[in-house]
Amino acid sequence: MSGFEVDFKLVYLAIPLSCLLGSVLAGLLGWKIGRVGAHSVTILGVAVAFVLSAFVVLPDVLAGNIFNGPVYTWGVSGGIPMEVGFLIDPLSALMMTVVTFVSLMVHIYTIGYMHDDPGYQRFFSYIALFTFSMLMLVMSNNFLLLFFGWEAVGLMSYLLIGFWFTRDSATHAQLKAFLVNRVGDFGFLLGVAAIYLTFSTLDYGAVFAIAPQVADKSIQVIPGVDWNVMTLICILLFVGAMGKSAQVPLHVWLPDSMEGPTPISALIHAATMVTAGIFMVARMSPLYELSETALSVVLVIGALTAFLMALVGIVQNDIKRVVAYSTLSQLGYMMVALGASAYSVGIFHLMTHAFFKALLFLAAGSVIIALHHEQDMRKMGGLRQYMPITFITAWVGALALAGIPPFAGFFSKDMIIEAVHQSQLPGSGIAYAAVLCGVFVTAFYIFRMLFMTFYGKPRMDEHTLKHVRESPWVVTVPLVLLAIPSLVIGFMTIEPLLFGGYFGGSIKVSPTHDVVRFIGEHYRGVGPFIAHGLQSVPFMFAVAGIGLAWFMYIRYPFLPGQLREKFGAIYTLLLRKYFVDEFNDYVFAGGARAFGGLLWKIGDIKLIDGLAVNGTARVIGWVSLMIRRVQSGYVYHYAFAMILGLFLLITFFLHR
Repeated sequence: MSGFEVDFKLVYLAIPLSCLLGSVLAGLLGWKIGRVGAHSVTILGVAVAFVLSAFVVLPDVLAGNIFNGPVYTWGVSGGIPMEVGFLIDPLSALMMTVVTFVSLMVHIYTIGYMHDDPGYQRFFSYIALFTFSMLMLVMSNNFLLLFFGWEAVGLMSYLLIGFWFTRDSATHAQLKAFLVNRVGDFGFLLGVAAIYLTFSTLDYGAVFAIAPQVADKSIQVIPGVDWNVMTLICILLFVGAMGKSAQVPLHVWLPDSMEGPTPISALIHAATMVTAGIFMVARMSPLYELSETALSVVLVIGALTAFLMALVGIVQNDIKRVVAYSTLSQLGYMMVALGASAYSVGIFHLMTHAFFKALLFLAAGSVIIALHHEQDMRKMGGLRQYMPITFITAWVGALALAGIPPFAGFFSKDMIIEAVHQSQLPGSGIAYAAVLCGVFVTAFYIFRMLFMTFYGKPRMDEHTLKHVRESPWVVTVPLVLLAIPSLVIGFMTIEPLLFGGYFGGSIKVSPTHDVVRFIGEHYRGVGPFIAHGLQSVPFMFAVAGIGLAWFMYIRYPFLPGQLREKFGAIYTLLLRKYFVDEFNDYVFAGGARAFGGLLWKIGDIKLIDGLAVNGTARVIGWVSLMIRRVQSGYVYHYAFAMILGLFLLITFFLHR
């Protein structure tokens, strides 16, 4: 191995380990190094990871250098090598850059947001460890390391959602996230097991190379019923992605994760945990391309998530929950792109979304800081004159999310809609209608949030209003730095990422599914793309959504109340989130409690207490009673017993 390769191996290791080192120092020595020391070591660690990812690894990958191999073998069990192995290609290099940049912005922002929190050092330790976990996930070259990163981000989300553990709502939210993700992770683990059973290896490269040979192979999970192996594997892996990336019906944990501090809301919802499922499906494109059934499942589930969750965002009054339901909807858009085999478009939207969604969350957090942790938009209003930087950056984020050109979201969202429109897969018609209508709803709810928060008369109390001011620089600088890519990253990267062959061999698409190639044949540059977008139906829907939000919340602010009264049933349905939580509580939680009660009554009371414990005592008591009666004290009783015993012994031996 050449010295060049060795040096890059060290660089690859240094990227996640710098975050891990900062986390360990802040977590174990936080009491000694203090608050400044804790945020300094973690920010330095993430900054090192970002610099190495963006300015060393990414340029090296763009030069054509791809690394795929082990860096450390932990052990071998049953012939399975347990390796820390990295696959550094265009897909992982892009993810590493996005994850570390957004994480760095969140780390800096946290200094201002968590300034007075007694768990300051612990929080910095957690978010640095979160970043380490996500990096291990995106850099892995085998399913074992992928599963390690997968579970590690789940663990860190559990700790961070329940960071304020003295709040009952926070502990309930973290438990909910844990349980829902266990459902998804169980499917994911079964998928990994099916991969090993089918391919006898857990290495990506080997699995992808063998996959076409077993594409038509069947397996009988249920005796007498044949299942296509590739479809089974892909759907099981997708169940894991549904949990991590919060797709219907495993979406219920994500809005409740708002119980955690705002920085972690931004980190979970923008570039880390929830995008793990998107990344995984894109990474597994060589497998998904072999199963149209699995692609259709991904397409339809994504479309349902995109539209239904956007509708719920309309009725939310908590500023963070509006952005949370926006994340759910946008994750649905990403899944729709993956289901349409437009993997590069899905990752493109993942990247643009990471910037403007982190921006929106941190802008919401800036408002919450200014209003002394008030999150109800009905108690806001008129903040644009008090918080100009937050106001302007929030506008940038809202325009990007709504898909207004030339903001980043316009390019990625329009490409998703066009890709679905060109797809011939079963379910593509439903998906196209869902994502198209979702544009209107998205523009409406995000500008509803903007108008309720920053426009109109202030609706907070006098004491709060007197103390409203712009957030400190540690909050506003990350806002500005995230607003810049939210504006420019779309038109700067659409051509190389989608039509310039950036992803190369890291994404595989069947020629019959290659909708991006078809769109690329008609692509004439950024200018014509924007010009075409300005005349398109999605743009008109977005403008209509913004106009309706202005009409209802600026021009005629009494209208929402009247509509609530007139359409009370629909409003209640959306406010109760389609009663999914109630269904889960009644069927699954209630069913588990009923089953547990049955086990307690039969197993514990009747079998264990009644038969085993009390039954044993009763048997011993009965035997003791019988023996006590035999031990009468009369000699002739004992003589009779001896004679009877002797008779039985003789009979037994004579019989033998």
